[in-house]
Amino acid sequence: MTIDMIIKTKIESKKTMKLIFTFLLFGAIYLSSAYNIVHDIRVPSLSLVGITDQDTIKKISKSEAVWKQELNAEEYNVLRQKGTERPFTGDLWDHHDKGTYTCRGCQLPLFSSDTKFDSGTGWPSFYQPIYKENLADHRDDGHGMSRTEVVCARCGGHLGHVFADGPKPTGLRYCMNSAALDFVKKNKIK
Repeated sequence: MTIDMIIKTKIESKKTMKLIFTFLLFGAIYLSSAYNIVHDIRVPSLSLVGITDQDTIKKISKSEAVWKQELNAEEYNVLRQKGTERPFTGDLWDHHDKGTYTCRGCQLPLFSSDTKFDSGTGWPSFYQPIYKENLADHRDDGHGMSRTEVVCARCGGHLGHVFADGPKPTGLRYCMNSAALDFVKKNKIK
């Protein structure tokens, strides 16, 4: 075997492993959702979780043409069309700086870096929002599974989903898309 053949084999092996991992991950999510449907398990409403010391959120409304001007194609797909970025591809899934994660659509503060954890899913994951009022949830029965969709309470942008398999103290995993979030370093927060 030549060096070129060995390198090509290793690259193909890595691609195959990523594909298998992605398949297994989505299979596990699907089976978890199916189990929840059969056993009628629901994630608790976000109204029961989080800190409650902020005024009611004032909603913003923009035309789709304005959103398309303000967001790049991936951000628009995720925030406005409820898309999902591929796992391990976003810029924030393996991000460890201290600060605040905000909605990319309207900059509303959503999550503290103190509540971020490595869920192994390839998406930024948090166990609690900064303020429960900054998020809204909706039942999502798409793609053959039942999940709880999480959206920004101000602009209505799709952020991701919340699952009841997170760490203590809440037991929740807010699985968010990097394309739906911005990050503000702690020393830059006013």
